[in-house]
Amino acid sequence: METELFEVDGLCVDVQYLVLGPLFTNVYIISDGTGTFVVDPADSPDVIMQALGDRKLDAIILTHYHNDHTGALRALRDRTGARVIASAIDAPSIEDPSPLGITMVSDPCPVDERVENGDIITIGSMEWKVVNTPGHTPGSICLYLIPQFGNHADGRPVLISGDTLFAGNVGRTDFPGGSLLEMRDSIKRLARLPDDVVVLPGHEDLTTIRAERRRVFALFGLEPESEN
Repeated sequence: METELFEVDGLCVDVQYLVLGPLFTNVYIISDGTGTFVVDPADSPDVIMQALGDRKLDAIILTHYHNDHTGALRALRDRTGARVIASAIDAPSIEDPSPLGITMVSDPCPVDERVENGDIITIGSMEWKVVNTPGHTPGSICLYLIPQFGNHADGRPVLISGDTLFAGNVGRTDFPGGSLLEMRDSIKRLARLPDDVVVLPGHEDLTTIRAERRRVFALFGLEPESEN
């Protein structure tokens, strides 16, 4: 059965995604016409390569080190030569992975670029801001893009949230290195984003900051109004 490639309309950048692997991970392919990257290559490198088509893959970005987000990482890097980008905190666990009891252990893979909070990742003309969001893992990150740095000036801003923020929920904090207290601080940080930001989570449905303001953020006791 052929894996469906979904397209997301109305954003400030071109976004497609596949749902891959035993835990149904969202694998994003993001491009502005001058640069292309993949987020969290969970599984099935052949499927990802087919979805890329003739596009050159410039980078592979990992939101965190868990195996259900890195299963095809080494194969994709070897096939494309794309640079691998991850947080400085989670990078050692990508280069020397260990089992978590939820999926097979991923092949070790070098991390070419280690990023920290506030860093800017430039791919093509895109400038993605790194937001540290520990809680699910110590080095979990989100990536934020405003229309000024996309290829659709009238499109909506984008947050790649990994397993930090989902539609109606947050990522688990009971894995090694997880922390509910850190997750609360991370959610508080994301609650400062504008309502119109579209959230691309690591699993399940896409959402918006507006929608989560009265669901997830409210559960954490955060103010219902945006700090735009």
